[in-house]
Amino acid sequence: MKKVLVVRNDKIGDFILAWPSFAMLKQSMPEVHVTALVPSYTMSLAQICPWIDEVILDPTASGDKVAQRALIATLKAARFDASINLFSTTYNALLVWKAAIPYRLAPATKWAQVFYNHRIRQKRSQSAKPEFEYNLDLIRHFLQSHNVAPVEPSAPYLQFSAQQLTEQRAKLAQTLALDSNKPWVMVHAGTGGSANNLSFEQYVELLSGIEQDYQLIITAGPSELEQAQTLLALAEQRGIVGVIYAKNDGLADFSCSIACANLFIAGSTGPLHIAAAIDVLTIGFFPSKRSATPLRWQPINSAGRHLAFAPPTGGGAEQEMDLRGIDINQVLKRVNPWVAQHWS
Repeated sequence: MKKVLVVRNDKIGDFILAWPSFAMLKQSMPEVHVTALVPSYTMSLAQICPWIDEVILDPTASGDKVAQRALIATLKAARFDASINLFSTTYNALLVWKAAIPYRLAPATKWAQVFYNHRIRQKRSQSAKPEFEYNLDLIRHFLQSHNVAPVEPSAPYLQFSAQQLTEQRAKLAQTLALDSNKPWVMVHAGTGGSANNLSFEQYVELLSGIEQDYQLIITAGPSELEQAQTLLALAEQRGIVGVIYAKNDGLADFSCSIACANLFIAGSTGPLHIAAAIDVLTIGFFPSKRSATPLRWQPINSAGRHLAFAPPTGGGAEQEMDLRGIDINQVLKRVNPWVAQHWS
């Protein structure tokens, strides 16, 4: 076994939750050349993943047909020994089948499973464990089928050097006029179109209720600046001093900035999962609907470095998806002693 293709070509959070799998594969079989197939929006993240040797760009199912055909030719020419599709779609199944990869592993789901010659049943729809654990189960199966003992990975899954962090922190402090003597709390109030989030009023209630002194930094993606401005205006009305961080040099640079934070707060979004991969303290807000629970989309922090909150269950699908059902007063009862413990 010399070359393995790992496919996880969906959103940022989904891709980050595959990093323990890349770590397990590479640490268990260091001699194997690991290639990741990713779309353009996670390319820069894949390039800084320490367990990925090579990255191939996927035009995706909605992309140009010529580019899709070129991708199949590229995969064929690479002569992979095996492929592991951490998440299966018809598009992904056809890619590895058309590329004639000899060993093709994926979850056994829907009719597309006929294009794989190795499958495991997972029943992810039951959301019985975290997404990253479902991914790891595939890697364990692959390793065991090749008589290799799995090396269990551990956080942090993404690290920056002390020099990188010093330089990034200095750059942020200068460009955003930040107070370097206070802990930095980053808040991402956007959703990236894939998850619900707290209301602005809930965020302000949370931020004003944190007992420790801190510097507020509201992060925003290209389409989220207006949301960030609204949140900052409401926070300032409550006497909270903060800044907006909306300009960076791509996801790798943004990740290095997140690594400078002492606490990262968000809904179940890509930035939250990036923070967790770095093992920054994270507070996440999730729906309680079975397919979107804190358990299913649990970030990959080490133990004790993540707090999760969700609305009450049993009120029907609409209420379980509505994060306005989260009681911030109850949240603060857990957050304040936890923050004090880690910042002391």
